[in-house]
Amino acid sequence: TSTSREVNPYPWFYSGEPSRDIKERWQWTYPIIFSPVDPKTLYVSSQRLWRTTNGGRTWTALSGDLTRHDPKTQGPSGGPITGDMNGPEVYAVIFSVGPSKKTVNTIWTGSDDGLVHVTRDAGKTWTNVTPKDMPEFGRVSQIDASPFSDATAYVSVRRPLLNDTKPYIWKTTDYGKTWTKIVHGIRGDAFVHAVREDPTRKGLLYAATQHGVYLSYDDGAEWQPLMLNMPDVPVSDLVVEGNELVIATHGRGFWVLDNIAALRQATPTVLASDAHLFTPPVGVRSGPGLTISWMLKTAPRNAKLEIVDSTGAVLRTFEPDTARTDSTATPPAGGGRRGGAGPALPKAAGLQRITWDLRTKGIASFPGMILWGAGTNGPSVPPGHYTARLTVDARAITAPITIVRNPRFTDVSDADLRAQYAFSKKVRDEANKANESIIAIRRVKSQLADRQKKSDDPALASAGATLNKSATAVEVNVYQVQNQSGQDPLNFPIKVNNRLATLLSMAERGDGAPTNNLPEIFGILATELKGYTDQLAKVWKTDLVAVNKELDRLKLAPLDPQCEKVEGCIPVP
Repeated sequence: TSTSREVNPYPWFYSGEPSRDIKERWQWTYPIIFSPVDPKTLYVSSQRLWRTTNGGRTWTALSGDLTRHDPKTQGPSGGPITGDMNGPEVYAVIFSVGPSKKTVNTIWTGSDDGLVHVTRDAGKTWTNVTPKDMPEFGRVSQIDASPFSDATAYVSVRRPLLNDTKPYIWKTTDYGKTWTKIVHGIRGDAFVHAVREDPTRKGLLYAATQHGVYLSYDDGAEWQPLMLNMPDVPVSDLVVEGNELVIATHGRGFWVLDNIAALRQATPTVLASDAHLFTPPVGVRSGPGLTISWMLKTAPRNAKLEIVDSTGAVLRTFEPDTARTDSTATPPAGGGRRGGAGPALPKAAGLQRITWDLRTKGIASFPGMILWGAGTNGPSVPPGHYTARLTVDARAITAPITIVRNPRFTDVSDADLRAQYAFSKKVRDEANKANESIIAIRRVKSQLADRQKKSDDPALASAGATLNKSATAVEVNVYQVQNQSGQDPLNFPIKVNNRLATLLSMAERGDGAPTNNLPEIFGILATELKGYTDQLAKVWKTDLVAVNKELDRLKLAPLDPQCEKVEGCIPVP
């Protein structure tokens, strides 16, 4: 019968008497676990299972003794050679508790002396469901209730103190009426500390063993090592948290396997395909970024990964280093670079990944550009549905992407984030106009210098000097050309391109709609920039045309602000 009483479930009050004489037996590593269904329900265990629903002020015993309580195991702790008042060897206790992930009524328990029990009525009645082929005195190290079926549970057992280091895992799908032993593929001396089922894929299991981590795709029928760069260490426990597998090793700290989306989606069909793009997990805005994974049978000649919005517009492009013209690639002579490109796209066979920071393309940059209080990152995308599109040697494969609002920011709406994104895009585009005008000016200057090396014609020299002077007059107003290091802006005031980049940084600082002053500042800067870009358009219309007229007379290639190469023209992508 369940009883309600005050209880102090702490093992350090053990006074050294034999386990058989202790009224309430507490092991120093007893379970403490919340119900996955009711976060106010907390379970702990002695030889009985206890529950509190009021933060520990009162406790209710949900069971009687659910252990074997064999006298052979109930002597003094640490005896007979070295006594231990802390009680690490208090045996005949409930060593593991597995509350159902479907209902508060079903609870599994496992004892350190080899018994498994289950209740389906929240502790009113209990049934001994110990697997018939479980060796005697196996310590039930963990029970994991399946998130997909209330009748399914996984039990790990270890017996190294009895000189038995074999792995033991059992599975039931009928509340313990029958059990199946599932250890094929685990090395013979890798006794098991814990087993977990992935909460998103039924039958995907992870096992923590004395010799590392094991993985099973088929509900335990076959296991394979999942070690990667981990050493051969005892793994005490592991949990699946979001899109990560968090691993605790004995004496060596914590390991985290990031982005297990690929593991969750791997099937025989996927593994046999020439190319597959895995569906990423849900991305959280202002979070750590989104890892996108894919698998290729062979290394491609060409590859490109694009982020596309719901209208089909390409927001971001990742390419290998050799294909890039962005801020992380080596620029062509006199050329510009695209900003906010992020990491280079891996171009190799096997499982590959890249992290998208949930931002669109950034601000264009150019060699030696100094910005004060700003960067070149693009705007963060708002919550919504997007598509990852991987193009490999002209073959395109896609995967859906979902971005959600950060749940910690309860005073921010999706509408606020859409407004922030719309404003930041406008600022980014104006900053691009400013920097692309500098890129075009320097491109033309580089081309002009090349042509003048090929001809000392006086008319070309005169027209070129006029063009150079006119273009430089615009350049020095758009960008502070005297800045050569990060500290130079202390002496040389920043110009309109830097002010726009700073405005973008301010607009993107945190999640929320732009404040009232930002659009006003933007209007002032956009108006100022338009004056300079209009002036530059006149320079191209008059002074550039005059130079090209002389170059045509001299049978030399014309100057082109949009041509990246010094000679010959390849349009900027």
